[in-house]
Amino acid sequence: MTLRGRTVTVTPLVPDDAPALFAAFLGADAMWDYMPVGPFATEAELVRWIAEAETSEDPLFFAFTPKGERAAGFGSFLRIAPEAGSIEVGFLAFSPGLQRSVAATEAMYLMMKWAFEAGYRRYEWKCDTLNAPSRRAAARLGLSYEGVFRQATVVKGRNRDTAWFAAIDTEWPMLDRAFRTWLDPRNFDAAGRQRKALRDLTRPILVAEAPSQIATGSD
Repeated sequence: MTLRGRTVTVTPLVPDDAPALFAAFLGADAMWDYMPVGPFATEAELVRWIAEAETSEDPLFFAFTPKGERAAGFGSFLRIAPEAGSIEVGFLAFSPGLQRSVAATEAMYLMMKWAFEAGYRRYEWKCDTLNAPSRRAAARLGLSYEGVFRQATVVKGRNRDTAWFAAIDTEWPMLDRAFRTWLDPRNFDAAGRQRKALRDLTRPILVAEAPSQIATGSD
């Protein structure tokens, strides 16, 4: 499956993506703090991990390649439950060059669009409650806060309380319009600055927002 946008292409993650990804991730060890994998010490280590990930059907991994560039991040669909109409987006790794870019946002839009158009009713996003950037990203993308699963798992030897976010199919038409409005080239000036913030377009769609400070099982 390949998803093509104006600024990014989403393709199945393969070992050939490793050289570009390793270069893009180099020196950005903090981006792996809340991930179950990484940082990768060598390109060969990343190749081995991608080769294993390539065989997985859940999670199902994809590379994010900005237009005219090489792969700069990856993500996945996981907890794929067609019988319940539920799917999660996660295992997201955005290199510093991809973070806070139009391409990163469009990659998230393309994955959400595919899920709802494929018939899924519920689109989930989960993150460590300590991961404030991920919580903000979920809200910006129009996913409503649904609460915290305390002591949900252990990641790299540390307790993880998991914050849950989701969008549902009845919200998708409004979210689709919000994304299309934001991604429209006319929404950006000659310097690439946005005229309308996506956060302002999606906020009215949210059923609930996460508090700035989330109580956790370890508090």
